Amino acid sequence: DNVDLGDLMFSLCYLPTAGRLTITIIKARNLKAMDITGASDPYVKVSLMCEGRRLKKRKTSTKRNTLNPVYNEAIVFDVPPENIDQINLLIAVMDYDRVGHNEVIGVCQVGNDAESLGRDHWNEMLSYPRKPIAHWHPLAEVR
Repeated sequence: DNVDLGDLMFSLCYLPTAGRLTITIIKARNLKAMDITGASDPYVKVSLMCEGRRLKKRKTSTKRNTLNPVYNEAIVFDVPPENIDQINLLIAVMDYDRVGHNEVIGVCQVGNDAESLGRDHWNEMLSYPRKPIAHWHPLAEVR
């Protein structure tokens, strides 16, 4: 049942004094092909979630015709230290389509409510403030 949708590498960095959470989308690898051409036009959409509500969303540029895109794009959210424990980031790798609607290739989540790696990555970020921590995350299907 575990479809291989590819992996996404990103780094998390939190500056408690400034209340700034930076997620840098570095690159993805082995993404699932979504187009008939056997490739995808992937971009990454990051949603700042609090108790299931989406507070903000940002996205990267679209990389044309590739299953191994490189982004190196930083996305910054303002999250005061007193709120950092209620926050999750929902990260979706999307396939851009000029016709019809954009499809989700896969998702991952980081934060207190996330599972295993997503929670470990988050806790590591909180343990080392001001230092970017990068990890690969396997993409999962949207439930």
